[in-house]
Amino acid sequence: MLNDARGFKKVFLATGYTDLRRGMEGLAAIIRFQFELDPYDKNTLFLFCGKRSDRIKGLLWEGDGFLLLYKRLDNGAFNWPRTESAAMEITPEQYQLLMRGFAVVAKHPIKEMKNPPKAM
Repeated sequence: MLNDARGFKKVFLATGYTDLRRGMEGLAAIIRFQFELDPYDKNTLFLFCGKRSDRIKGLLWEGDGFLLLYKRLDNGAFNWPRTESAAMEITPEQYQLLMRGFAVVAKHPIKEMKNPPKAM
């Protein structure tokens, strides 16, 4: 289920570190109060990663209850964005890359210049 993004309307990453000892209610509280998003948004997957990058938790509202997903890799690690603690929406393509161990956020992104020099 977690290897592809079919069936998900949206996918959000909780960047930074999350205490994975939290259960459904604790993760839903993070979504609602810290990220100011609706954890009851049907078919929206929220993903969390702890300090160990080989395991993630997912929270999904199915309309009649929460589904708590847990994935632990046998080898390798998820390339999780750790720069800040925010919710970041990713595309299905980015989700596929994340599940394969690729980075979905550049470590040193190219910044757009506010006032680029004029061409001669």
